[in-house]
Amino acid sequence: MARRLVPADHVGSAHHVGSAESREVVLAVDIGGTKTSAALADRGDTLLCTETAPTRAAEGPAAVVSTVAGLAQRLLDGSPARFSGVGIGAAGVVNAVTGTIVSATDTFADWPGTPVAELVREALGDLLVPRAPVVVQNDVDAHAEGEHRHGAAAGAASVLVVAVGTGVGAGLILDGSAVRGAHHVAGEIAHLPTPGAEHLRCPCGRMGHLEAIGSGIGLHAHFRWLGGDPHIIDARGVAAAAADGDPIAIHAVGESAAAVGRALAGAATILDPERIVITGGVPKIGDAWWTPMLSAYADDAIDALQSTPILPGALGDDAPLRGAAASAWRAI
Repeated sequence: MARRLVPADHVGSAHHVGSAESREVVLAVDIGGTKTSAALADRGDTLLCTETAPTRAAEGPAAVVSTVAGLAQRLLDGSPARFSGVGIGAAGVVNAVTGTIVSATDTFADWPGTPVAELVREALGDLLVPRAPVVVQNDVDAHAEGEHRHGAAAGAASVLVVAVGTGVGAGLILDGSAVRGAHHVAGEIAHLPTPGAEHLRCPCGRMGHLEAIGSGIGLHAHFRWLGGDPHIIDARGVAAAAADGDPIAIHAVGESAAAVGRALAGAATILDPERIVITGGVPKIGDAWWTPMLSAYADDAIDALQSTPILPGALGDDAPLRGAAASAWRAI
């Protein structure tokens, strides 16, 4: 497990137990396919201390919830303080009303149908104050709320936040609130049918969706389909090869990025957000990714949408935790 303390001038003290004892705090959690992060957060959604651990997604819901409980105990570190509430951003389609997982990819064993809010409440037990709310939402919705309240989308009336990493996710904020949709899938841009991805299978099982080419896994799959070096095993390797001048890698990065740009143009036509914010690991490739992405957006977006700002996220990995914290405080 890894621990990160916020600098002392941000929280009054670099000692996280003292911070927990001296103020009311909530537990903010980000459950990803690879790792889970948890933090103590104050009423300003400031992260006082952060812990991370492997999610153990393949071991089933009990292991995932056990990881969350273990991180919560480490954050309090023997302090008598308790959590006033819990905010969780979780991978998968989430019914935010009940805190239950509706559907998910095969990364999480037996995840669909899991009552996350109920199980986390039981696991935390006496670490919670009486009647403490436990709020669960999709991880990218939490990410969007973090960027909207404190990051690149601060002050915008509406924003589409798109996370391009191992997969592709998006969250839509309208008039200060997340838009969930009738089936809890609003913002699932990953599954837009995408020209140029017809040869690749999406994790949902269908061919030709954005995630099949635009995600990190999709970028690597497209690179291999183009005949790229079989010794390169992931998107980081493809990005490194592109930086070294490998023509197939350069081509793969450009087409993967362009697919994202085209999808954004389509989403913007329907949603007309005030801003679009892009986060995640894949955009960190740099200009080799951003230039073809923005070019494809400009080629496809109608004139009225050409001026829509497309900005990099400002909060990095803190965004979903700060958004999760905000959801907990709102419920309190």
